[in-house]
Amino acid sequence: MIHQYKLGGYNIVLDVCSGAVHAVDDVAYDIIAMFEEESKDTIISKLCEKYSDSEDINKEDIEECYAQIVELKESGQLFVKDTFEPMAGELKRKTAGVVKALCLHIAHTCNLNCAYCFASQGKYQGERALMSFEVGKRALDFLIENSGSRHNLEVDFFGGEPLMNFDVVKKLVEYARSIEKEKGKNFRFTLTTNGMLIDDDVIDFANKEMSNVVLSLDGRKEVHDKFRVDYSGNGSFDKIVPKFKKLVEKRGNKDYYMRGTFTHHNPDFLEDIKTMLDLGFTELSMEPVVCADSDESALTYEDLPIVFDQYEKLAELMIKRRKENNPFTFYHYMIDLQGGPCIYKRISGCGSGTEYMAVTPWGDLYPCHQFVGDEKYLLGNIFDGVKNTAIQDEFMECNVYSREECKDCWARLYCSGGCAANAYHATGSVKGVYKYGCELFKKRMECAIMAEVDRLLED
Repeated sequence: MIHQYKLGGYNIVLDVCSGAVHAVDDVAYDIIAMFEEESKDTIISKLCEKYSDSEDINKEDIEECYAQIVELKESGQLFVKDTFEPMAGELKRKTAGVVKALCLHIAHTCNLNCAYCFASQGKYQGERALMSFEVGKRALDFLIENSGSRHNLEVDFFGGEPLMNFDVVKKLVEYARSIEKEKGKNFRFTLTTNGMLIDDDVIDFANKEMSNVVLSLDGRKEVHDKFRVDYSGNGSFDKIVPKFKKLVEKRGNKDYYMRGTFTHHNPDFLEDIKTMLDLGFTELSMEPVVCADSDESALTYEDLPIVFDQYEKLAELMIKRRKENNPFTFYHYMIDLQGGPCIYKRISGCGSGTEYMAVTPWGDLYPCHQFVGDEKYLLGNIFDGVKNTAIQDEFMECNVYSREECKDCWARLYCSGGCAANAYHATGSVKGVYKYGCELFKKRMECAIMAEVDRLLED
């Protein structure tokens, strides 16, 4: 399968199944577009006519280019057939019962009242609660007991706002560090915070113990303060930005993400990214809101052209700043065209419900944080293990080939079937397809590939 597009002054050809990306001239681009449908003679005849006025392109050039494309096909870099479907699900079956990561809901409460919050301001459709040290300790033991031979284990401290239970966070990290050597494990911790409770103690601890820190900032002050408000309706921008700056500076300006959300109210999100850059932040993520279509924040199809344009201009800005030796990272544009995930990971997709689970303050297990509170998806608990094997099997079967709509999509080996939670909330099934999200993802991939092509060609 071939995907072709023009962007940033490049003619880009992606061979979906080999992963080969080609930046080609106009003649090659045209030949590839006709290669599987037309005969050699027809292609050459059509292109001779198309380029008849060109002084630089003649019949011999076109024939030579055609021969080169044949060589690329024979070497497995163009028009490669899909042979991966029989492997679909194999990786998950091989690692069945092995858990590598937990999202610890250390606090089902929050000190902000964000209008678009999927977690009902941290309550997850339930009661406010804080995880006790005993429950958290048991969760870490559960992870070790179910991690098999895996050495590296990941734990996200999540909420709500996890710093509202900071003492327990510190005790759990201390406990994990005390047993790492004995258990032959290495814990990598992540903290996601809205920043309101950051102080010197938090900064010192996070910069010592957290492999990554995710900081919530929506960009421009007027955008951020429209949604990210306290319970009195006051915006949080002025309170958190100085704290974020201090944390990031002391962290050495690395191993963090400034994570924003854009909505129907700011589809021109590039302006928010520019605000983050102006503030000195360079590790950035800007996520499209996911909410009910009836929500006033929901992105609409009328927003798509604006968002697409923003993604293109974002790629252009990244290229420009890189060439000025002033680069920044955008999470959704991180792509490795020379390596990247293995094919098993590409086709098996997200490990939610199998190798990754969320833990509530009282120890219940859910496939991921976006399912917490939906009793249909309660897997079990950290004391008795997974009992709802039917639901786990449903997630085990989630892969890029279990979704009919994905089989003919050029981006399938980049998205791996997409987010099961978004699919569920959009269609009622974890094997459904969140079509709006697909449109955004494909555009991001085109922009990311183009920006990486530019970097590689310059290098």
